[in-house]
Formats: sequence, C-alpha cells, structure tokens
Amino acid sequence: MPRRIVLVLTLFALATPVLADNSQQSKDATQADKPLTAQQQKMRDCNVEAKSKSLKGDERKKFMSTCLSKS
Repeated sequence: MPRRIVLVLTLFALATPVLADNSQQSKDATQADKPLTAQQQKMRDCNVEAKSKSLKGDERKKFMSTCLSKS
C-alpha cells in the first residue's frame, strides 16, 4: 500500500509541470492570434530597446517612461 501512495505522488509531481506548461502555451497561442494595439506595440519596442541596452532598476524605469511618452 505505501508503495502505491509513493508511486501516485511521484507521478503527480512529474505531471504537474507538464500540465502547467501546456496551459501557458495555449494562453500564448490565444494571445498571438490578436493583433497588438499601438500602445502594446510601443511597450514591446521600448522593452526590446531597454533590454538591448541592459538597463535595470531606476535607469530602466526612467528610460521606459521617456520611451513610452514619445509620440
């Protein structure tokens, strides 16, 4: 009996990350179907630029504020 419990718990522990990953993939697929709004595209572009400049912390906040306020 204890072996069955250990086996079931082990299988559950191994299956949980797989199930969580699948739900995230389906969420990403749903979001990929919708086109980005202008604001979302601007946010994405600013994030890419901030990442390429390796900005962090207050520098990143200041950069993002400036980048997003540009028209």
